[in-house]
Amino acid sequence: MPLIYTFPLNLLALTWFVTFLSTAPPTVRIIHSGHACNVEEERHTERVYTIREGETLELTCLVTGHPRPQIRWTKTAGSVSDRFQDSSVFNDTLHIAKIQRTQGGRYYCKAENGLGSPAIKSIRVDVYYLDNPVITVHQSIGEAKEQFYYERTVFLRCVANSNPPVRYSWHRGREVLTQGSDKGVEIYEPFFTQGETKILKLKNLRPQDYANYSCIASVRNVCGIPDRSVIFGLTNKTASPSIKLLVEDPIVVNPGQTVSLVCITTGGEPPPILTWVSSNDSLPQRSVVKGGTLTLPAITSDEAGIYSCVASNNVGNPAKKSTTIVVRALKKGRFWITPDPYHNDDNIQIGREVKISCQVEATPPEELTFSWLKNGRALRSSERMVITQTDPDISPGTTNLDIIDLKFTDFGTYTCVAALKGGGIPEISIDVNISSTTVPPSLTVPRGKSPLVAREGDTVELECLVSGKPKPIILWSRADKEAPMPDGSMQMESYDGVLRIVNVSREMTGSYRCQTSQYNGFNVKPREAVVELIVQYPPTVEPVHMEVRQGLGRPVVMTCRVLRAHPSRVLRFEWLLSNRLLHAGAFDPHKDETEYTIRSLNREGWGEYTCNVINEAGAGKCTFQVTGKAYPPEFYYDTYSPLWQYRPRVYGFKLQWTQMNPGAVDRIVAYRLGIRQVGLQRWWEQEIPVGDTIGKGELMTHNLTELIKPESYEVRLTPITRFGEGDSTVRIITYSGEFHCSFEEEPICMFTQDKNDDFDWTRHSAATRDTKYTPNTGPSADHTGSKQGFYMYIETSRPRKEGDQARLVSPFFNIAPKNPYGITNPPAYCFGFFYHMYGKHIGKLNAFLKQKGQMTLEAPVWSLSGNQGDRWKQAKVSIHPTSSFQVVLEGIRGPGIEGDIAIDDITLEEGECRDPPPNISANALSTSSHIWLLCTTLVLTLLEGQR
Repeated sequence: MPLIYTFPLNLLALTWFVTFLSTAPPTVRIIHSGHACNVEEERHTERVYTIREGETLELTCLVTGHPRPQIRWTKTAGSVSDRFQDSSVFNDTLHIAKIQRTQGGRYYCKAENGLGSPAIKSIRVDVYYLDNPVITVHQSIGEAKEQFYYERTVFLRCVANSNPPVRYSWHRGREVLTQGSDKGVEIYEPFFTQGETKILKLKNLRPQDYANYSCIASVRNVCGIPDRSVIFGLTNKTASPSIKLLVEDPIVVNPGQTVSLVCITTGGEPPPILTWVSSNDSLPQRSVVKGGTLTLPAITSDEAGIYSCVASNNVGNPAKKSTTIVVRALKKGRFWITPDPYHNDDNIQIGREVKISCQVEATPPEELTFSWLKNGRALRSSERMVITQTDPDISPGTTNLDIIDLKFTDFGTYTCVAALKGGGIPEISIDVNISSTTVPPSLTVPRGKSPLVAREGDTVELECLVSGKPKPIILWSRADKEAPMPDGSMQMESYDGVLRIVNVSREMTGSYRCQTSQYNGFNVKPREAVVELIVQYPPTVEPVHMEVRQGLGRPVVMTCRVLRAHPSRVLRFEWLLSNRLLHAGAFDPHKDETEYTIRSLNREGWGEYTCNVINEAGAGKCTFQVTGKAYPPEFYYDTYSPLWQYRPRVYGFKLQWTQMNPGAVDRIVAYRLGIRQVGLQRWWEQEIPVGDTIGKGELMTHNLTELIKPESYEVRLTPITRFGEGDSTVRIITYSGEFHCSFEEEPICMFTQDKNDDFDWTRHSAATRDTKYTPNTGPSADHTGSKQGFYMYIETSRPRKEGDQARLVSPFFNIAPKNPYGITNPPAYCFGFFYHMYGKHIGKLNAFLKQKGQMTLEAPVWSLSGNQGDRWKQAKVSIHPTSSFQVVLEGIRGPGIEGDIAIDDITLEEGECRDPPPNISANALSTSSHIWLLCTTLVLTLLEGQR
C-alpha cells in the first residue's frame, strides 16, 4: 500500500461529490479591458473596438465547453509588415502594449475542444491617431523666383495624417477664415486628396495677407485626441530654398581618404533645413553630419555613389544638389589567347597569328593605362607586335597584343601591366606564357566520379579533369534544370576543376555541368562535361514519437509508415523494446508501412518501442511510448466556483474536474489530492477513493475548507489505477474575497427561484431573445456589450399582471462571530449588481438582505422604480449581517408589457463599499446603507489562477 498523508482536521476538511455533466462543444465571446475609446456593434454582430495609438490593447476570450477548449488568437487585415499577422497567440488574453496604427485590423478568437465545430468570434480594432499638421506654400506664377511679389496668387496647403478623417480650420492672426468671409480668400479641398488636405488660396496678395496663418487639425476629440495646430508666417520675403555645393563633381578619391562635402544655403525664407541622402538608400554608418557638412572618414569602394544635399522650408519644392564620389580601384585581371582566326586549327603554330587579350576592371575606367612586357622588358608596338587598347565606351578595360607571323623567337612570357593615372593604387600584372607546349584545353570526368553517390550531410567533391596550357577557369552550373548552385548563384568558378559541396542535401541531386571559360585560357569553343550527383537519405517516417496508453490485457497495434526515402527500395525493418529485438525482416516492397501488435498488454509490455526502417543511407525511427498511466484530469473552470465566506480567518473552495479519456486505460480507483500553501515546501496529501467507473464528461467536485485568508494554494490532482499513479494536473487557487456571478452558466451560480412568489426570473441573451412584440423594452446586450452574453430578466408579457412578483435568492453566505460571546461589531459586505430598467411600464426592482432564521423579508436595502433609460447601470450597497445570510432580488411587474427588468454581474465583496457615491437614490429605503448608481464598463475579477 502506498504511503498516504492525511490533513490535520483543523487544516482541511474534505467533502466528496460526484455529479454528471455531458460534454459540450465550445462557445466563445470577446470582452475588452485596457483603454477602449468606444465599442460598437455593427451589422452581423461584428464588434468594433476603437483605441488611441500608444494605449494598451487588452482583449480577453471567454469560453465555455467541456473539455476545456484550447484558445488561439489570430489577426488579419493589418499591415503586411505586422509580424503578428503570420502567427498565433495561444492565450486567453491578447495584450498589446503601446499599440501602433499598423496594428489595427480584425482579431479572431478561436476555441476548439474536438466536439463539433470550433467557435470563432472576431472584433475589429480601429486605432485612432492624429499627427501634427504640416503647412506647405506654393505659388501659381514665378515659383522659381526668390521672392513673393505683389499681384501673385499663393496657396497654403495643410496636411495631417489621421484616423478618423481630420477637419481643418484656418486662422489669420486671431481672425477665423471661412469661405466667403474675405473676398481675397478661397478655402477648398481638392478631389484627389479625398478630403485629407485643406487649401487656403490667397488671390493677388494684399498687404494684409502678409500675416501669421495657423492651421488647426481636429478629429473632434475622438478618443480624447486633442486638436493639433501649426503656424506659418507669410511675409514679402517668403521664398523657396536655394543651395550651393562647395565641391567638384565628380569627386575622385583613393580608398582610405577622408571626404568632406559642404552644402550651404544661398536663399530661402524661412531658413531651410539641410539634410543629406545617398543613392545607396542610407548614409554610411561611419558618416558624420554637422550642419551642411557631410564627412566620410576612410572611404571604401562600397561607399562610392551619388550624395545629395536637400534643403526644405515648406515653400515651393525642396532644393536638391548632388555630386558623385568615385573611389579609385583596380580589380579582376583576366587574359585569354586567340589562335589564328583564319584557320580552323585551335593549336598555336609557327607562322600563324596569335592574339593575347588582357582585361581589367578599373574605377574610373578613363584613368586606366596598359603596358606590355616580354620576358620582363618593355614591349613597344611594331609592325609584327601590334598593341591596341579597345574603345573604353565599347569594351572598357581591355588591351590586345597581336603577334603576326609567329616565330620561334616569339616564345616567352608576356606580361600585361594595368595601372591608374596618377598612381596611388597598386598595379595589376598578368603573365601569359607562349611556347610550343601551349595547347587548347580539354575536359574529362575521372573514371568512377559520375554518377557520384553521397549521403545527406556529407561533403562531396564533383571533379572534372582539365588539361591545357595555360589552364582555364572552370565554370560549374546545373545542367538538368534552371536552379541555383549551393551558394545561391547561377554559376560557381573553380580553378582546379573541383566543385566542393559541404553538407549536401537531397535537393542537390541532379546533373552538374563543368565548362571552360574564355578567361585564362584559349578563346576557343567552350569544352564541357556533365557529372551526375545522387544524394541518398534515410527513410523519413511517421510518427516520429507517439504516446500510446492502454489498459492491462488489451491489444496494442503500432504502425510505422515510410513517407519518402532514397534509395526508395527499403531494405529491412526491426522492432525493439528498450533495445531488445522483438521482430525484424525485409520490408514489403508493395507496402509503405510495417505493424507490430501486442495481443494482450501486460506490465512487462510497458516501455519505449522503436521501429527502425533501414536503407543504404541509414535508418528512420518511429518511437512509441506504451504506458498504462492514466491521462491527467482537467480542472473545470467554466462552472461556478465561489470562494465561500465561512469564518473571518478562513475560506473554502469547490474544486471541480473531469477525467481526460477515462476509458483509455484501467479503471481509476482513486485520486491523490495534494495541496500546499504557495511559497511553502510541504505538501499535504489525501487519497480519495472512486466507487464506480468514471464516465466521459462526468463532473467530480471536492470541497476544500479551512483555507487561510488571504493565502493562495497550489493544488495537485493525480489519478490512480492498477498501473499506479497517472499524470498530474496542477492549479493555483487564489483568494479574492469576492463572490461574482455573470449568469453565463446554466446553474446560475446556485441562485434559486423563490417558491412563494408569482413567477420566475428567466436566463437569456440578447442574441436569442425575441423582442418583436416589445421592441422598446429590455436590453440589447448584456452588461459587457455582448449580444451572446447572458443575464436574468423578468418577462412581463401575459399571463403576468400588475403587481406580480419574481424573486431570485442567492446561496447562503456564512459569517462567524469574532468572539465567542456574540457579534458586537458585525462584518461589512459590499453587495453590487448591474440593472437595466427600460420601458414605459417599468415596475420596481428591490434588493433584500435575508438572515438565517428570518421567516419574512424586511424592508429592502435598495429599491428603484420607473423607466431608467436604455442603458445598464450599477448599484452598490453596504450590508452588515449578524448571521449567515442570503441576498434576494425582487422584480415587480408594472402596469403593462413594456416593463422588462434585467440584472447582471452580481458581486459580493468583503468590507464597506469603497467607491464614493456620486448619486444617492431617492427610492432607497435603507437609511443605514450606502447606495449609489454607476454607469461603468466591465471590471473583470479573476477568482482563481491557473498554472
